[in-house]
Amino acid sequence: MAEASAERPNCTYCAYYYVTWDARFPRGCKAYGFKSREWPTAAVLRASGQPCLQYTPKRK
Repeated sequence: MAEASAERPNCTYCAYYYVTWDARFPRGCKAYGFKSREWPTAAVLRASGQPCLQYTPKRK
């Protein structure tokens, strides 16, 4: 299980990740344009079978 999490990027460090005001869908991805209950990288992996290809580190 640790291997799967190591393959996918951490959304909290992505420039496209945001927290929504919708309690039902608290996490969002601006690159793909969706909100989700799960982490966006997990939703992308489940839907496409590939790790997130839009991951961009936040500027410091």
